[in-house]
Amino acid sequence: MGRRTQAERDAITVEIGYALLSAVLVAAVVFGVIAGPKLMFTMPYAVERGLLVAGGVAAVVVFVLRLITVLWRFARTAPQPSQPGRTRPDS
Repeated sequence: MGRRTQAERDAITVEIGYALLSAVLVAAVVFGVIAGPKLMFTMPYAVERGLLVAGGVAAVVVFVLRLITVLWRFARTAPQPSQPGRTRPDS
């Protein structure tokens, strides 16, 4: 594999940043939805603890899934190097 241009390295850096930021935001929302009732209602300790654990596990799973899907989509749509000598049939 050849060396990457500065533009390609910048695009990868931006995409990784976007993937991390969006994964954190989605995970925070999921955690808030699951563990949020703990803050609004009085519940037994076991239920509150269960909500926190379930929210944490769900947030981690959603974080990882979001990160993988964003980066995988970027890898599939990244421009491929041109192949000299080949022509497009519609040109």
